[in-house]
Amino acid sequence: MKRRRPACLLALLLRGRPERPGHGPGGGLRRCPFSPGGQGRPTLGGMTSPLVAILSGAGISTDSGIPDYRGPSGVWTRDPDAQKLVTYAYYMNDPEIRRRAWQVRRKNRTLTAEPNAAHRAVADLERAGVPVRVITQNVDGLHQRAGLPARKVLELHGSARTAMCTQCGARSAMADALVRVEAGEDDPACLACGGILKSATVMFGESLDTEVLGEAVAITKACQVFIAVGTSLQVQPAAGLPGIAADNGARVVIVNAEPTPYDDIADEVIREPIGTALPELLERLRAGGGL
Repeated sequence: MKRRRPACLLALLLRGRPERPGHGPGGGLRRCPFSPGGQGRPTLGGMTSPLVAILSGAGISTDSGIPDYRGPSGVWTRDPDAQKLVTYAYYMNDPEIRRRAWQVRRKNRTLTAEPNAAHRAVADLERAGVPVRVITQNVDGLHQRAGLPARKVLELHGSARTAMCTQCGARSAMADALVRVEAGEDDPACLACGGILKSATVMFGESLDTEVLGEAVAITKACQVFIAVGTSLQVQPAAGLPGIAADNGARVVIVNAEPTPYDDIADEVIREPIGTALPELLERLRAGGGL
């Protein structure tokens, strides 16, 4: 399902936009900083061009062979017990859970997957000169592998490409730890202190890095266009970002196979395959066409 598209994104950015109900005083016209008489918007690092923020979830990487989690064929849909492998308390207290987790890491495609058309489209938009910041819930690093500069990618949940010690905090390449697993270690320990190793990702029961989350909120408040792609918007605090974007006057677009709790606040909801829908959407944006 698609909602009605405004005629021209660039025109909307230049002339402002009607308030959503409950957004802003008096239900008047909210103006962008580029509009004559506009009150201005928050900016990031002095940026004055329209900023596009993209929140990406597992659905953007399924075309790369990495399964999602909550979809009809998702990892946790098919095997609810798999969540224990990424739950901190289970992982730290049960050696068998850790052994299973290392076997899953050894077999999964996160480290070998290649970027797909959606990842490349985001990188192409940035190369075309459009200010882009990606806030990703993914841990696969595929936005960077597609060519988006690492400084433009905010990894909310960390990176599966790095292993870290839960005791001393030492970090190393996950590939090195997996070599040890292939050689016969079923629960490799930290080489520096003997502590428990895990992926440098945020597990259930762990808190997000407050600095990373603060930057995500700042990006969301500063953007003029906010696109949530391939995310069920069920996990807080990331799920709350579309609402923050809407409250601060951004146009909100949701691209996802399944309905989300935030569809009703979006200006456009797209239920098409991400590998074709996102490149088309970003091309319209790059060309100054309508969203």
